[in-house]
Amino acid sequence: MMSKMTIENESLKQANEHLETIYDFIRWAFSQFNNSALFYGHGTDNAWDEAVALVLQSLNLPFDSPEALLNARLIPIEKKLITQRIEARINQRIPLAYLTNKAYFCGQEYFIDERVLVPRSPIAELIEAHFEPWINYGSVQNILDLCTGSGCIAIACAEYFPEALVDGSDISAKAIQVAEINREKLQQENVAFYQSDLFKDLDKKQYDIIVSNPPYVDEEDFDEIPKEFLAEPKLG
Repeated sequence: MMSKMTIENESLKQANEHLETIYDFIRWAFSQFNNSALFYGHGTDNAWDEAVALVLQSLNLPFDSPEALLNARLIPIEKKLITQRIEARINQRIPLAYLTNKAYFCGQEYFIDERVLVPRSPIAELIEAHFEPWINYGSVQNILDLCTGSGCIAIACAEYFPEALVDGSDISAKAIQVAEINREKLQQENVAFYQSDLFKDLDKKQYDIIVSNPPYVDEEDFDEIPKEFLAEPKLG
């Protein structure tokens, strides 16, 4: 039998009427995700983690919330928000980060919306290791993040290299808007963002580190990638 592809209004109505606790909604979301042909690749890799993340992020609760708190009963407006997001995740295949406007990179929470790709770069491990053994940490003064998107790589570099100045550039003005939101959100003062087509509109200076996670999906692959990825900006 084929997996159910959508969630019906009657199921959403019953969830709002009969489910009560945070645990109830995590369990129900898990069941619905398992019964749908979802693709996981924007922060989680399975239905359970996706369900936990959706419910807790929707309630602005940390992932390490006390177990007793998960038995707390929800009020109607909280139930409605969660069921709406579950419906959008299943029926429209919208990535979780766009539903909650939250994504995580190098241990920090970033604001994310449809103007930028959802952060998921393995470059995080290199940043956390200060790019060693290829880079002498103490000698780094200037860092450039090309195709910065949400600004997560540039901001993480600024955090892990507090004595360095970090520039982030992107051809998309909308991406720069999101990067500025994250710079202010995380109060990272040693990073600046510029709209530029690669190096074209940047000041001429020498960088000790140039890091980039550029676009890598060609036109032919767009017909084959999961629908969740089509929700992201094509330019990215």
